[in-house]
Amino acid sequence: MSTTTVRPRIALTLGDPAGVGPELAAKLLARPLTLESAEVYVLADAAELAEAARIAGVEIPLSDSPKPGFAVLLDDNSYPSEPIPAQQVSVEAGTRTMHQLTRALALANEGKVDAIVFTPLNKTSLKLAGMNHEDELRWFAEELGATGVTSELNVLAGITTARVTSHIPLSEVARHIKAPAVTDALVLLNETLKGAGLASPRIGVCALNPHGGENGNFGREEIDEIAPGVEAGVALGIDAKGPFPSDTIFAAKRHEFDGILTMYHDQGQIAMKLIGFDAGVTIQGGLPVAIATPAHGTAFDIVGKGIANTGATEHAFDLAVGIASRQAAARA
Repeated sequence: MSTTTVRPRIALTLGDPAGVGPELAAKLLARPLTLESAEVYVLADAAELAEAARIAGVEIPLSDSPKPGFAVLLDDNSYPSEPIPAQQVSVEAGTRTMHQLTRALALANEGKVDAIVFTPLNKTSLKLAGMNHEDELRWFAEELGATGVTSELNVLAGITTARVTSHIPLSEVARHIKAPAVTDALVLLNETLKGAGLASPRIGVCALNPHGGENGNFGREEIDEIAPGVEAGVALGIDAKGPFPSDTIFAAKRHEFDGILTMYHDQGQIAMKLIGFDAGVTIQGGLPVAIATPAHGTAFDIVGKGIANTGATEHAFDLAVGIASRQAAARA
């Protein structure tokens, strides 16, 4: 149970309807802690939520108004007349996903919820449905009117990662590694860790090239861009060190840091998913409202079997509740 007097208000969407998202959401809602720790507003139609509960083998307590132990279903009777195909990408799945996320973002803009949690999305379906942004984070930022630095942050117990670049081709990464971008990402990671309750976060920074560039023999990004970006962050009062070779920072040094700044998506994601695949969470950093999701995908191969692991979904929800609670306490 949250220690705050007022429970935070969380909007929950079912993610991509062709994947395991609805099942995960149903299992989350059946967990007693979920409905005790927050006011949960479920953006779904009654029929699709009932089907998710059937697959998950759970019962979901619902109420017309928020009260401990019950969720509130915000059914707008918008489910399409034709079933959305399961276990595959489609414009229908992407359209449904965006519809409910748009509703959640509107609630945030109206000040009616304090955080948003969504179960896994499928980027191809979102693209088919018209999301032409680099990723959903950039779309969230546009919808919320956020104009500052944004970055996906990935969270496991004891370690959080952020990225200088994210959903771009690997062939384009090097030209985007610039000192100001490194500093901006450091500032965002540092502020996020402070918001999570760490007074003086310790941050390690990854190199881009093999062996950290070997003093320029394997590339100069470490010398010309990353190190100056770290130095600028230190000048701002951030406890940052690096760059360190990425093949050693996670294996040998991660326990020395509260956060690790990576240069590109898989540099951090491979390590984090090896460390804790069933517990990893993605936080959409730099937005005016906390948005969290499990870090894994839609798992088309196990859809409908009722066996999807809820560990990362529960962790995402609990993190969102914690962030929203701390933000409310800070405002008070």
